[in-house]
Amino acid sequence: MATVLPAAPRRGRWAELFLLLIALLLAFMAYAQVALALTDKLPADMTIYCAGFTALALAAHFVLRWRAPYADPVILPTAVLLNGIGLAMIYRLAARYEITNPSFANIATKQLIWTIVGVVAAVATVLAVRDHRTLRRYTYTCMVLGLVGLVIPLVPGIGTEAYGAQIWIHIGPLSFQPAELSKILLTIFFAGYLVANRDAMALAGPRVLGLQLPRFRDLGPIALAWVVSLGVLVFERDLGTSLLFFGLFVVMLYVATDRPSWIVIGLLAFAGGVAAAYRLFGHIQARFQIWLDPFNTEVLNRNPGGSGQLVQGLYGLGNGGLFGTGWGRGRPDLTPLAFSDFIITSLGEELGLTGLVAILLCYLLLAQRGFRTAIGIRDGFGKLLATGLAFALAFQVFVVVGGVTRVIPLTGLTTPFLAYGGSSLVSNWIIVALLLRVSDGARRPPPTTSEIDLTPVIASEAERREAAQAADQKATQVVVRP
Repeated sequence: MATVLPAAPRRGRWAELFLLLIALLLAFMAYAQVALALTDKLPADMTIYCAGFTALALAAHFVLRWRAPYADPVILPTAVLLNGIGLAMIYRLAARYEITNPSFANIATKQLIWTIVGVVAAVATVLAVRDHRTLRRYTYTCMVLGLVGLVIPLVPGIGTEAYGAQIWIHIGPLSFQPAELSKILLTIFFAGYLVANRDAMALAGPRVLGLQLPRFRDLGPIALAWVVSLGVLVFERDLGTSLLFFGLFVVMLYVATDRPSWIVIGLLAFAGGVAAAYRLFGHIQARFQIWLDPFNTEVLNRNPGGSGQLVQGLYGLGNGGLFGTGWGRGRPDLTPLAFSDFIITSLGEELGLTGLVAILLCYLLLAQRGFRTAIGIRDGFGKLLATGLAFALAFQVFVVVGGVTRVIPLTGLTTPFLAYGGSSLVSNWIIVALLLRVSDGARRPPPTTSEIDLTPVIASEAERREAAQAADQKATQVVVRP
């Protein structure tokens, strides 16, 4: 009878290359259409831009062929497409700002430089992290570094306040938002800690009103991270980052313990925290007023902290309609910070509802591949890590889009890959690299017997047989007593 061997899984690198070329083509078409709409001719640097962006994408592709051949073939092209669309819109806004606001005229060049840094950081992450399980060794190191990143903007002389939130640090001419890297570090910490303590957190502890509660000593490090995230809300006035970290650790607790009670506890704690923050902090009250009644004259004309930005963004979305005004033919620059917090409304105005839905579907695809990786990976740490990273991307998009469309209050988070900002772009590329590394482990076939070095096993088995034979011989010896 013939032996049927399982088919080897497809690596998907050729599919990735094909999708990558499509993503690059769409990004270059967007860049060209913006230039044609603004100047009736292609930009002088079109060839250099296309060649450089293609070289970056192909370099990442070939590194995956070399170091992570079984990585998910959809994640990299999707990230490249979103990044390319963001570059095209920022270039379009920068051209307008040369006339209306020269201080923002060089944002396109800066964003292109940060794109290079981000892709290089992603490649370096894939090369440095040969196995995602090695990150588990640095569980508490990541916790310490992540918490330091959250609180360092409060240090006098280092942290600076911008747009009402103190979340930036300045080192010489460079500015950075350390909370963007902290979300990666704390995700690694949550994954490492929960995989080591999930049994105790799921089974040990009191049961109150039908909810299984953990012991405090098991929840201690997680509670510390949660308290620091609340401190971010209180002292740095950064509602978005606090909300992101709170949602992240609740979801990872639920996935680790498989206890729906964590969702209930998280929702109750969130509702209580929102009610307390609304009563205690004026900037939270202002956010809710902007959300609930943005067209009120008093709220609209308040300076600072008025609803003018939100109203202008809503008008831009309305102006875009179903199919948009077309690349370069709208006036998204009328919305303050249209290149960062409100880049979604800028894209909605010029691409319309159809284009905006297509962009959101790209994010949905990116999150789906991340969660699929979490389902497919065989170790608990990788499962939690991929879940946390994919959730962080998806939840950040929800919070941003929900804020600019009045589904929820504005939070100040940036749209991954699209919005202007170096710290956000670099951290999201690192998230992509980690998801690619975990997906390589999820899709890689288990080693066959011929690929495993059995010499130590064979040697130990031979030693066990010799010991057993010696014991048998000793037991069968007849002892003659005088």
